[in-house]
Amino acid sequence: MSINIDHNQGPDVQWLQELANNFFKSIPGSATESSSPTQTKALQQDSLGDINVNDISTPPTSIPDPHFAGAKTPVSLGGAGITPGSINAVNAIDLKNQEQPVDASTLTGSGKNPNSVAGSGISPTAHQQGNGVDLQNPQTELPDPHFAGSGKNPQSAGGKGISPSVKYAEQYDHLPYTDQSDLIPDIKKILAAIPFFNSVEQLPLNYSNASGASYYFLNEKEFAPVTKAAVSNEHKSTGITGLAKPPFDVNLVKKDFPILQERVNGRPLIWLDNAATTQKPQSVIDRISYFYQHENSNIHRAAHELAARATDAYEAAREKVRVFLNAASVNELVFVRGTTEAINLVAKSYGEQFLKAGDEVIVSHLEHHANIVPWQQLAQKNGIKLRVIPVDDDGQVLLDEYQKLLNPKTKLVSFTQVSNALGTITPAKQIIDLAHDAGAKVLLDGAQSVSHLRVNVQYLNPDFFVFSGHKVFGPTGIGVLYGKEELLNEIQPWQGGGNMIKDVTFEHTQFHNAPSRFEAGTGNIADAVGLGAALDYVNKLGIDNIHLYEHQLLLYATKLMKEVPGLRLVGTATDKASVLSFTLKGFSNDEVGKALNKEGIAVRTGHHCAQPILRRFGLESTVRPSLAFYNTCADINTLVSVLHKLKRQ
Repeated sequence: MSINIDHNQGPDVQWLQELANNFFKSIPGSATESSSPTQTKALQQDSLGDINVNDISTPPTSIPDPHFAGAKTPVSLGGAGITPGSINAVNAIDLKNQEQPVDASTLTGSGKNPNSVAGSGISPTAHQQGNGVDLQNPQTELPDPHFAGSGKNPQSAGGKGISPSVKYAEQYDHLPYTDQSDLIPDIKKILAAIPFFNSVEQLPLNYSNASGASYYFLNEKEFAPVTKAAVSNEHKSTGITGLAKPPFDVNLVKKDFPILQERVNGRPLIWLDNAATTQKPQSVIDRISYFYQHENSNIHRAAHELAARATDAYEAAREKVRVFLNAASVNELVFVRGTTEAINLVAKSYGEQFLKAGDEVIVSHLEHHANIVPWQQLAQKNGIKLRVIPVDDDGQVLLDEYQKLLNPKTKLVSFTQVSNALGTITPAKQIIDLAHDAGAKVLLDGAQSVSHLRVNVQYLNPDFFVFSGHKVFGPTGIGVLYGKEELLNEIQPWQGGGNMIKDVTFEHTQFHNAPSRFEAGTGNIADAVGLGAALDYVNKLGIDNIHLYEHQLLLYATKLMKEVPGLRLVGTATDKASVLSFTLKGFSNDEVGKALNKEGIAVRTGHHCAQPILRRFGLESTVRPSLAFYNTCADINTLVSVLHKLKRQ
């Protein structure tokens, strides 16, 4: 076939379509002469000219799942743009009529798994559970009973359906397992005007709305600012003049997370295991893919173009972390595998270098094993003593008892900002200030706080702060150690290798300053870039709005769960984040977890790597639902419904 291109008019579209059809026919297993008329039509109808990136009504923001024929692509948080993947796949997609026929024989009755992008098909477990089998009941949107009568979620801003400006109070007419006359007025007030959150100490100094971004949730006229006069007496004002963004629409946000369209045991997935790991928005998935497609290279050590791109992307992610934590310098931020590695780094570098026999390290009773074991190991090696801050029956640390533990021998206080097992929010600023008054350094574990609260390290003033990317909607295998720059440069690195040295001879090695001195070898470059994308996403929503929404969801869930006969909530601190640990009388925790899983609800059962605090309450394990901003009251209703059903058996 000869090439037919008019350089004034552009390529001949019909010729391009024919060429594409011939190309697909030549691929084994693809559309051939025996293809169905619908498949052939889908391949022939579209051209690049059909794409209108300004048309919100039919945005090609993702590739439709062929398991769910005829399903429309949901609008993503990023707006109506077209993704690189959509452009690449345009020849095989009819954007006006997204029909992707699937041979039912590959799904049912044949024992075969449907093909996936990777070519290996869906997982055996997913296939056994029937995921993707019901082609007549596409699950590209999860119905939300908040919108009574419609059975559908509202469409995105700019499209048809319920407008984000519709009052949420009108959507709460029937709430199960509650005294409606008591609850509905409260919910109406909450959703009509969510109050400022009370963890004011987490906000940066002089924090105000400086964002010029234009997203669907940035209608500042509908959002009342928080003034100094409105700040609770329980917290010191830090010069706040207002919160950055108005409340977001959870039903739109939910569409940004592809895995939330998954089905488990034939039910829509309800992800309530967020304290273990959070799900990833499409923007994070796309950013990692883009890195490997266009930027993949080692960093810092080459003169070629891809090395420059990779280095820029990696260091840009470090800057995003700096802004997110309000650190003074990017030199204070070290990329590590996660919270566990960060704590071990401090224990094996700072701890072994500066802590001697007779010194004391204080931790709290709330700690994850990752903030206990490294200090125990150091105690056995260097002869230091480990002391523990007790908690009350609600799971709150006892500050009076903590002050009694502080003494001239105290060299380090290492504690969590939010308990992963109970959800308790500790009075971090007070604990840190008291430690510094005693001459001790402080490590603050933020693994469970960064996705729920604003963290301002310059205000809180820890010497070290640690967190994991996968807890804040980013990839696994990446995390951050924050340390004050002067302190980091005094500490000897715990690993040696490339990238962290200035000069090496057989007699002597000279190390770089932080952060490079702690990033030996080839780091997790792509996932650092993915973490930066995750922080971008959180910033678009506004961490303050996330805290507000999750707090009200926690109150809603707590009320309903207390009405389940025989249910014992474990961890009832006044100030807590989105964790709802419980036991159910008459049932083992594993039995409860399995019953919830049958309904598509994912929760954690076990000791949560926090055995000391559970044993403080006489338990070896709990069931732990944990919330994120993409959870809804409908998710809670389903959870509570299953628990009531269990008790009726």
